[in-house]
Amino acid sequence: MSDRLYTVLLYSDDPQVRDRMRLAVGPRPASDLRVEFLDASSYAECLRHVDDYEIDLLLLDGEATPAGGIGIARQIRDERSDTPPVCVVIARAADKWLAAFAEVDATLVHPLDPVTTGQTVARLLRSGAKGGTVATA
Repeated sequence: MSDRLYTVLLYSDDPQVRDRMRLAVGPRPASDLRVEFLDASSYAECLRHVDDYEIDLLLLDGEATPAGGIGIARQIRDERSDTPPVCVVIARAADKWLAAFAEVDATLVHPLDPVTTGQTVARLLRSGAKGGTVATA
């Protein structure tokens, strides 16, 4: 059986939030998708990972400080033509308009529901800009 291995960048200044995002996505958001995670805890680290690695999905914490995921999403969209799909996790559904302004592909709301999170991640990876690397299980 062959399935796809995708790299998901998790960004938050809070390691517990990154852990919750990782748990909500899980190693297999769908039966045909496998993910590996790359963590970023700062704005600079997030941008460096986007430049240095083949990222298939950005999962950004909209509540991170001092640089929030919405601002990072907007900057990456403005500066790059090859941006992977972007999903921002927000604390208030009312902030969806900010995420729309940042041109994100999807939003999720804290606390993360594993079913909704997995479905959203799977949809973004399947429709994603680049696709993952083929791995055999």
